Amino acid sequence: MSPNSDVGRMERSLRDRRDEGAKLLVVYVTGGFEGWEAAVETAAAAGADAIEIGIPFSDPVMDGPVIQAASEIALGSGATPASILAAVPDLDTGIPHAVMTYYNLAHNPGHERFASTLADSGVDAAILPDLPFVESGPWREAAGEAGVETILLAAPTTPDDRLPELCAASSGFVYAVGLLGVTGERSTLASTATEIAERCKSVTDKPVLTGVGIGSPEQAVEASEVADGVIIGSAVVRQLLDGHGADGVGELVASYRTALDAG
Repeated sequence: MSPNSDVGRMERSLRDRRDEGAKLLVVYVTGGFEGWEAAVETAAAAGADAIEIGIPFSDPVMDGPVIQAASEIALGSGATPASILAAVPDLDTGIPHAVMTYYNLAHNPGHERFASTLADSGVDAAILPDLPFVESGPWREAAGEAGVETILLAAPTTPDDRLPELCAASSGFVYAVGLLGVTGERSTLASTATEIAERCKSVTDKPVLTGVGIGSPEQAVEASEVADGVIIGSAVVRQLLDGHGADGVGELVASYRTALDAG
């Protein structure tokens, strides 16, 4: 597979941005939360390179308290996977979109049906954090046939002998999990964040982005000294929970973009 011809839109776009010298910024927004569509569009305008749309799930094993709270509110207001995906084609961003949700939502309707639903909704990639890599082959095959990239998670505990295989199988980018535990902002960047990114970068030329535990623009810059960029989620969703709306999201994303560009 050549770097820029046969890969999907997510990976191609992020590779191109990286090759231009940019540090990458992926922004997570909880789908179905009031005003989420405007938040996505504002994040894109403020400098996000891709958007990660969370599809709320009733048992979110990876989500920390901020994203859990937003998901519960979205579910309580009647948000469903179908209603969130139906809104994706109308998002005016000009950048790739991924969805992050849990494997039950892919397993219950069947891999092929869920993958085709994502593709029909204009979704470029999927992240299923509770699907173990060793069991992900059937999903990745179905997703690939539908034109949907599967972003895999590399954790600090991923064994050295498995990491090259995981990175080779990931498409879109490699999600380097900055620390063990649930998502959320931390006061300092965990040492594991740079360690896992460095391990990934040593075995793949795909974009490697660090997520989980990025709590400030300064931490994003620190993480990006090794990684190709970062994923921010809890800090973004907190803006929505606190009532700051799309404007608050835009200001926050712009602060990360400015810091990353300044290095």
